Amino acid sequence: MAVDMDLEGVLRAPEIDMAPYPPKVITLANSKKMVVRQASMADVPVLLKAVRPTLDIPRDYYDIVGARLYAELLGWYKHRVRNEYCLVGQIDGYLVGLVNGRMVDHDIGMSYHTLAIDRGLRVGSHLFASKMEYHIEFLEQQEVWITAESPIGFRRWMIEYGLIKQEGVQHELGGATSYKLTRDLYFETKPRLVAGQRPVPKKILDLAMAKIIVADESDIREKICGVKGR
Repeated sequence: MAVDMDLEGVLRAPEIDMAPYPPKVITLANSKKMVVRQASMADVPVLLKAVRPTLDIPRDYYDIVGARLYAELLGWYKHRVRNEYCLVGQIDGYLVGLVNGRMVDHDIGMSYHTLAIDRGLRVGSHLFASKMEYHIEFLEQQEVWITAESPIGFRRWMIEYGLIKQEGVQHELGGATSYKLTRDLYFETKPRLVAGQRPVPKKILDLAMAKIIVADESDIREKICGVKGR
């Protein structure tokens, strides 16, 4: 595809330099080790392959979360979203979940989506907590804006963290009520909700960094729905 680079320079979103997220490892309830690390833009085609099967899974609103996440990742890949990032969770190299968001500016972070593929192990909760850790501790932001598109998300984020309701503030994801996590609230909840150890043992990290492995579409559906092929 021919690209008009002069015009592309106008269309591409400007970027703020973002500190990297240092990988960590979390021991899950089944004793498996999940590596949480930052994905690169080059990983996006593989991530899209993992998200695609969720687009027609209405259970727990996976369809709308998946559709929006797919568009956000594609927007990042095409340089149409400012300051976006994605963190992935991997077990033995296999992708088990991912989260994304972006920097609005140096003070405010915008949480986008959390998608767990391997359910029942709090993968989504751990990844969301890692996302908050990235915004507050490594990007050194003052607050993160958050909204929910499912009852599970509301319970996991708004209630579990005791997030602060924002009156008259519009989240980028649309009409749902916007909440925020402040630095004080993050550090108050960190001992209870943020898990993981650094550095990651070399053998485990090397496996995760070598390749993001995506399960077959039928396996992804089974993990999410509990019924193969649904």
